Amino acid sequence: MVFHTETSLKHLLGWLIAGTKGGTTRAEMIVVLKETPQNANQLANRLKKDYRTIRHHLEILSKHGIIVTAGDRYGTTYFLSSQMEENYALFEEIVGKIWERAKDDKRD
Repeated sequence: MVFHTETSLKHLLGWLIAGTKGGTTRAEMIVVLKETPQNANQLANRLKKDYRTIRHHLEILSKHGIIVTAGDRYGTTYFLSSQMEENYALFEEIVGKIWERAKDDKRD
């Protein structure tokens, strides 16, 4: 399990969500997993995204300790890690700033 300080988690989430291609998809996945744990197929259907794309982003989120798993193979279910759960407000803050910036950019 990967543990981050609040500052390093803030930087990591900023990079994973705002600083890299696919950040929007990862943010959507985090929001859905906050609501209810799901497997990759359920996530792909819920987000109307390609299964392989979802698997790719699940690997990234897992590698960085944002999500954890239970079960194996096709039964693998994804959850937010306890650290992500505890710092979910930080995620909301980052996503909120990104959406505000996007709105401002559209107005200009």
